[in-house]
Amino acid sequence: MGLTVSEFALSAAPADVVRRQYLASAAGDLAALRATLAPDVEWTEMAGFPLAGTYRTPEGVTAHVMERLGEEWDGWTAHDDTYVVDGENVVVLARYTAVNKATGRPVDVRVAHHFVVRGGLIVRFEQFVDTALVRAAMTG
Repeated sequence: MGLTVSEFALSAAPADVVRRQYLASAAGDLAALRATLAPDVEWTEMAGFPLAGTYRTPEGVTAHVMERLGEEWDGWTAHDDTYVVDGENVVVLARYTAVNKATGRPVDVRVAHHFVVRGGLIVRFEQFVDTALVRAAMTG
């Protein structure tokens, strides 16, 4: 028996917090996404990824990652499918799909995300992705 919608919305369980982040991102609800992030979050996009770097604060993450992805890609979505949970660590296997606005080329690439969740908030995120496939969709 799973959680009710209201129980899920309030759950501090690491996998539930991470799942709320994916749902907020897919819905384009940046306020809800920021609500899953700790004030001192460290969000790292992989070296070689177009937005590579480490971003801090919920506002910094959404401004420098989610909003920029929305500017450069149509339909950027992280489709989460497998969760591996070990205490405060949550590893998610997922897939990015989108179409680059400049080239019209699609991307469909597997990705792994490592989250650390403490006190019901994401305190750390690290992305692992085949950056060459993402960049290939960005070049004509």
